[in-house]
Amino acid sequence: MSNQKDLEEYAHVLQQCVRCGACQAHCPVYSETGREGSVARGKIVLAASVLSGQVVLDERLQEDMGLCLLCGSCVTHCPNQVPTDKIVGALRRKITDQHGLSSVGKKVAKVTGSKSLMKTLIKGAEFLSPLLFKKIPESSGLRLRFSPEILKGRSLPPLAERTLFDRVPEFLEGDPEKGIVTVFAGCALSYIYPQWGELLIRIPHRLGFSVYFPKKQGCCGMPALSSGNSALISKLSETNIGALNKKKSSVILTGCASCRGMLAGHYAEKSGSPFDSKILDIHQFLVANGVDKILAALPQKKQTTRITYHDPCHLRSEGITREPRALLQALPQADYVEMEGAGLCCGLGGTFTAHHPDLSRMIGDKKSSGLKKTGATIVASSCPGCILQLQDIIDRNGLQMQALHTLELIDQALTDEQQS
Repeated sequence: MSNQKDLEEYAHVLQQCVRCGACQAHCPVYSETGREGSVARGKIVLAASVLSGQVVLDERLQEDMGLCLLCGSCVTHCPNQVPTDKIVGALRRKITDQHGLSSVGKKVAKVTGSKSLMKTLIKGAEFLSPLLFKKIPESSGLRLRFSPEILKGRSLPPLAERTLFDRVPEFLEGDPEKGIVTVFAGCALSYIYPQWGELLIRIPHRLGFSVYFPKKQGCCGMPALSSGNSALISKLSETNIGALNKKKSSVILTGCASCRGMLAGHYAEKSGSPFDSKILDIHQFLVANGVDKILAALPQKKQTTRITYHDPCHLRSEGITREPRALLQALPQADYVEMEGAGLCCGLGGTFTAHHPDLSRMIGDKKSSGLKKTGATIVASSCPGCILQLQDIIDRNGLQMQALHTLELIDQALTDEQQS
């Protein structure tokens, strides 16, 4: 049974939009297009018109609803906190119910809806290699999200030999007094960046916790949400809820901002959280367990690396901005510098980059000035999708930087101290 609200259930919320225009200054898509239909207040008007029967679900409306990164910036800056991202999601589902899935949605559904197919198609990041791309069936959503045209000129991560499911056991025993934490890795940390997914598991275990990494977990459903595929969202959420609730634990940890947004937000859209444990971003968990203080107590390195941070939209919109910075500022090997525009959207937006590759890059390029001004050689973030996009921005703009997950830098400091 779907835990997603229908558009009709947001009817009363639509009236809370006062058309003040505050969303215009913060919408990354509107800043490039200038189209009223691409900004929150325009979408609210369209949604209300659909409910009243004044507007039909035609191609123009579908195009306007597609011009949304679901970043949540409009919600954060709305004086009445109108949940435009959820309303857009509901309207996309209504469009799908009436017109069926788009070609993008159908192909994305094939791969994200089948873990066995995903594991077959993806050996580490092999699917990202243009030379190996022809191995992927035409039916795969990966062909659309990372088609040869989109890959052309894009910076790609090195190939990983093994997926996260091949790298770690399902359960790592720790100190019984510390208890158990459950890990939800998501697709990117399981298949594209499994080395960081492994740190999501190994670092809590190093702190003494037992770690449960259910092998039956699958895609969080963000691509399905973007496609308006309510049936697939329900299927994936049912699988993940069952897997993550199987063993009693204190928390469910995520290392991907988008995955956390799905589990903590969209899974709980209609009737509250379906999980027995609290969902925490890994940085919240590490700070709560004093890792920032552990790092700060380590001997300062004589030679430090200048590091900055990019706020993923799905953490920034939930106010999770202090914890990643606290950890980075405490690193003994780092000289942390704040970036101008740290909270600007990178422009990836899940399948948005597949639908609108040029617009995605235009939005992303707005970060290049802030990155350059920092003088940093590393930009850290806590969303693998953002990291993929950031490295592409860096390379296309000729910046001498590397995009990394914050977990790699934290692990580096802890490992150096252990070996000294």
